[in-house]
Amino acid sequence: MNRKSFIKMGSLLAGTFILKLNLPAMNINQPITYFFEDDGMIPNSRYPLIVYKNVFSLRGNEGADWLEKHFSENNWTNSWRWGVYPFHHYHSNTHEVLGCFSGSALLHMGGEKGKKIEVSAGDIIVIPAGVGHKCLSNSNDFTVVGAYPNGLSPDLMRGEKADRPKADKNIEKVSQPETDPFTGTKEGLIRLWKK
Repeated sequence: MNRKSFIKMGSLLAGTFILKLNLPAMNINQPITYFFEDDGMIPNSRYPLIVYKNVFSLRGNEGADWLEKHFSENNWTNSWRWGVYPFHHYHSNTHEVLGCFSGSALLHMGGEKGKKIEVSAGDIIVIPAGVGHKCLSNSNDFTVVGAYPNGLSPDLMRGEKADRPKADKNIEKVSQPETDPFTGTKEGLIRLWKK
């Protein structure tokens, strides 16, 4: 084998190896899921929280624009750009998606007995109705796009005793979305939120 062929072959092999190393971070078929039990204050859900790690590369306003468009194409609308409230809360009348396009944060999901999850730009989180969420700490530039299936408007429940049992009845009435906000009609909640 001559020198040129050797270099060409080495470059192809190195490129293939590097590509394979990057694939798991972009694998939409392997989201991380978390189940949370009702803790008496936060009802949580029989459906898992879904976290897609590092699944898009645009950042800043370009990333936010892409998220809004992509979510809208999958019928998750009524979007907004902001952070996550610094207190436990949940929505009893709709599911929610958060797409982080800037910065990073430590979120407490599922209420006080839930789990602390680090999120950063490139991550998408699908939150079932009833699942608690709260921002514990964040970088100064932490910002997400939030949206809802069919453009629903969320209520805001803080885990107060007076919320229930009405919140439980609301959660039971929330229908399963026809699409996942990230993967559309394939995979994601379509597969993971089976009744």
